[in-house]
Amino acid sequence: MDAIDIKLLKLLQHNAELTIQELSSEVHLSTTPCWKRINQLKNNGYINKTVALVNRKRVGSNVTAMVGVTVTNHNQERISVFADTVKEIPEVIECYRMSGETDYLLKVVVSDIESYDNFYKNLIEKVKFLKVTSNFAIEEIKSTTEIPINTMD
Repeated sequence: MDAIDIKLLKLLQHNAELTIQELSSEVHLSTTPCWKRINQLKNNGYINKTVALVNRKRVGSNVTAMVGVTVTNHNQERISVFADTVKEIPEVIECYRMSGETDYLLKVVVSDIESYDNFYKNLIEKVKFLKVTSNFAIEEIKSTTEIPINTMD
């Protein structure tokens, strides 16, 4: 990967709707080599997919909760069951297996506290756990999907 690839990734992360003409102009290539580079970045796994970022508040997902889950058993089967369960719950938009006191950290978006309560009841029905802690976001300071990419500058 060279400086042109890095610049293309940065541009696409910021605005995936840029045309090939706009991208090629930014990286000083003609359109065909630019298109080939983007396809190569996709084929090599640098670009997973292209999506539209929906404004969660406009669609009614007004509450964000960070949910820490501590489970009772840490064997491979339980890890798989937890992961499979969480993947099927649409309100969970991110899930991480953690080190430290909390085993999993979930980012959950719901419309209101009643919806969170329904999510919580659904979760505890499906997963055996020792402890769940919920922290509700008061204000979103920063939210981005742009990954920092090392430059060759």
